[in-house]
Amino acid sequence: MTDQYVVFMLGDQRYALRLSAVDRVVRMVQITLLRKAPDVVLGVVNVQGCVLPVISLRRRFRLPERELGLNDQLVVAHTARRTVALAVDAVTGVVDCPGRELVAPQSIVAAAENLAGIIKREDGLILVHDLDAFLSQEEENFLGRALEAS
Repeated sequence: MTDQYVVFMLGDQRYALRLSAVDRVVRMVQITLLRKAPDVVLGVVNVQGCVLPVISLRRRFRLPERELGLNDQLVVAHTARRTVALAVDAVTGVVDCPGRELVAPQSIVAAAENLAGIIKREDGLILVHDLDAFLSQEEENFLGRALEAS
């Protein structure tokens, strides 16, 4: 069986999400600050009439911060609870991944936060993340209250 993944860049590292979780990719737009939001939330954006929280994957993955630019992109994707926009450096495309190319993260590292697997490719590894695990329940609750208050 072959699954499809949307691949994106943060710095020099490739990451991926299941294609079925991704709604669209859009160019970076101005982000409006959202008071009382969790640290991983940069603010909110309006995407085709929907106000969406923007998640900083750099903060979530503890990567060095950098200023967002007009060439950056937002991956609009849905969790089990809400639709979010993920700030990424660039989306590189969609890859097919036969089951044999996907390694379970627990076989490499025991405590792999947000990691759903690792795709082995001839040109390197791609870290596949579990979008439903991006926000903790506490962050989800804070975000819900912040969005209601705005």
